[in-house]
Amino acid sequence: MQFGGVLLAVSDMTRAKQFYEEVMEQKIVMDLDNLHVAFEGGFSLQANYETLLEVPLEMKSRPDNVQIYFEVEDLKAWETKLSAIEGIAFLHHSKEYPWGQRVMRFYDYDQFIVEVAESMTSVVKRFLAEGRTVEETAERTMFPIEFVQQCNN
Repeated sequence: MQFGGVLLAVSDMTRAKQFYEEVMEQKIVMDLDNLHVAFEGGFSLQANYETLLEVPLEMKSRPDNVQIYFEVEDLKAWETKLSAIEGIAFLHHSKEYPWGQRVMRFYDYDQFIVEVAESMTSVVKRFLAEGRTVEETAERTMFPIEFVQQCNN
């Protein structure tokens, strides 16, 4: 068996598609007449989910036990961009975790949690640029020395 991706049931496909394509800069790989939209990377949006399944469902507003995760190289630029967009409700702005990764979380228009984080490669490069040794960086990030050395090349 192979994992196929994540599907979000959305209330307004036009708005959700616009958000993920234009704001989050995701590339659409398939658009089935605005009923189902698949993006590069393995996640999809689905309109009329209850009709598709042919069973009654109770759509939850703010299902806080699910999030979509994206990695970026320049978190500050993304935070500035997302902060300027009307309708984005932040759970928290950029904060740094003990392993050094900076992360922000917010709700999309359907109230799904979206996390945007620095890639760990970016974190390693930042630490090395600050003058930390490979060993110190590996210890702080909790990543193997081999990973840190790869990022340093």
